[in-house]
Amino acid sequence: MLTLRTILRPRRIVDAHCDIPCGIYDPEQARIEAESCLKILEKYEANTDELFRARCIHVKEERAELVKHHLDVLWHDYFKPEHLEKFPNLHDTFWKATKQASKVKQSLDAAEAKTLLELIDEVDGMWIATGGPDKTRANGRPGVPAGAGA
Repeated sequence: MLTLRTILRPRRIVDAHCDIPCGIYDPEQARIEAESCLKILEKYEANTDELFRARCIHVKEERAELVKHHLDVLWHDYFKPEHLEKFPNLHDTFWKATKQASKVKQSLDAAEAKTLLELIDEVDGMWIATGGPDKTRANGRPGVPAGAGA
């Protein structure tokens, strides 16, 4: 039966970082999720309860996927062509970081999570150097001096 609800139902569903481009970008979101992956792997190793370990794997995989999401949003929405002039390795760094997040998702090795954190630190340095804290945070980022990237 053809109803008004059927006619008006969207034919395609899409997702976005946000419905209104807020302009708030910070690699700290990816870092928090990556740190969570590392801590979860440490808890996994220290516990023998199979149910707990299964939950650890599940949550770690969710967090690793969130790392990829946060990095992708930052990469595609914040960084611009003029940033490539300053950081010619920008795309390669992001590519490596998102690939590393996939490795963390697939692995139970804490070393993979530590490598991911190192790559996020590289991204963070680029973000700070391009004025990220001043351009994308309402009051800058705590711990980063105002104008650090200017």
